[in-house]
Amino acid sequence: MAGPPPAPAISETHISTVAFVGDRAYKLLKPLRNDFLDYSTPAARMAAVEAELRLNRRLSPDVYLGTADVVERGEVVDRMLVMRRLPPNRKLANLVATPGADELVRQVAREVARFHSTLPPLTDPEAIEIAGPGGLARNWEDNLVTMAPFVGPVLPAADVDDVGALFRRYLSGRHHLLDRRLDAGLVREGHGDLTAEDIFCLDDGPRILDCLAFDRRLRISDVLLDIGFLAMDLERLAGPDLAQQLMAWYGEYSGEHHPTSLAHHYVAYRANVRAKVACLGHQQGQPGAAQLARAYHDLCLRHLRSAALRLVLVGGGPGTGKTTLAARLSDELRWPVLGSDELRKDLTGHAHAERLSTGLDQGIYRPEITEQTYRALLGQAEVLLDGGESVVLDASWSRQEHREAAAALAQRMGASLVEVECSVSPDTARQRIRARLADSVDASDATPELVEPALGRRDPWPGALIVDTGGDPEATLAAALEPVLATSTRPRVD
Repeated sequence: MAGPPPAPAISETHISTVAFVGDRAYKLLKPLRNDFLDYSTPAARMAAVEAELRLNRRLSPDVYLGTADVVERGEVVDRMLVMRRLPPNRKLANLVATPGADELVRQVAREVARFHSTLPPLTDPEAIEIAGPGGLARNWEDNLVTMAPFVGPVLPAADVDDVGALFRRYLSGRHHLLDRRLDAGLVREGHGDLTAEDIFCLDDGPRILDCLAFDRRLRISDVLLDIGFLAMDLERLAGPDLAQQLMAWYGEYSGEHHPTSLAHHYVAYRANVRAKVACLGHQQGQPGAAQLARAYHDLCLRHLRSAALRLVLVGGGPGTGKTTLAARLSDELRWPVLGSDELRKDLTGHAHAERLSTGLDQGIYRPEITEQTYRALLGQAEVLLDGGESVVLDASWSRQEHREAAAALAQRMGASLVEVECSVSPDTARQRIRARLADSVDASDATPELVEPALGRRDPWPGALIVDTGGDPEATLAAALEPVLATSTRPRVD
């Protein structure tokens, strides 16, 4: 036997009023005009209601039932959106901390992936302008302009400066990445405003409501930016683990692949938008809006720091443990590592484990091959950075000119350069090399006799953090991680 009907209720936003009566919800747009919409005339409101019905039926056709005219003295003066009333206790925002939230988020990820799959890719000039680095940068800059009056009273000035520096640096090197995503058909007219508050988790699956209907330009984006809004909202409500699961499931269901840095950048942008909205709410006297703005801004800054690309040089003489440390950094940070020893043998047609007994500047270690090796190493690093991936480079880095070439690459690609020089006593280095020659199959050809000659030919490396690798391995790793993580956090959103 059905229970009593829910009580009537009214809900208001800054642009609409929704009346809940029985099992229906009736949405009426307010007669207003501002910087981003114009609902000042009945004709404009009627057209907006029809557009909202059409757009939201893409996701939840059984919720958006139709429209109803508002009639006064026999004349149609306005139009309402008629919706199925959904139980508020089934909002995802109310369920993220309950048992089974993971399964609900998985279903939502699948539904968003399904929705995105139905949308045609956009390659028109407007889409290219909106989703490209220029359009993204303008949106960031517009946010900063709007938030400028709140710097100091609401938002720490240093944090706002960091946000500006980080997003500009990231976008400066991502032109090819964004172009490739556009070419891959990943820019579409999506939802534009995915929040946990507007998702209802019913027994037969989720219903996603209230897309951003008043401006098509705000719905056009990379699909990753669309799902990134919800990832940001889930992180705010339930922490990063649930947001990470959402992104992983979305990738599984959609087949969409992206560099971690791009996901962080898009989540940061969505948090920045919400920080801006909260600042405006504070201006209007909304209780708690200033605190909310700071929370969103902190979330934005964390993700921008995680998005920041790194070119990490790990160098040192023979037997100093640079290859071991580079591998451990790669494992810890989940960044690819490229090694000069392997690359040198690839270039000269030798197997990695093949032992070549040569001295300094001889055989495959002749200067011209060394130059070729470093050019190839930096070329491969450029491909990774261009694709939005940080990278660790394992080489001796004994020549200043090679380090300068790496610094120029980092600058060109909008990445930060981190330089680590491994150091250990010559006796320890020789002991390690003997042990490696006895039972290792790695690509190094160094012999104990090369330790001191190689050390004597190293150019000074004043920009490097010197790490003693002769002690506790965990302390060595922690020391090397410190400069990498100084303005970055470990990846959380995949």
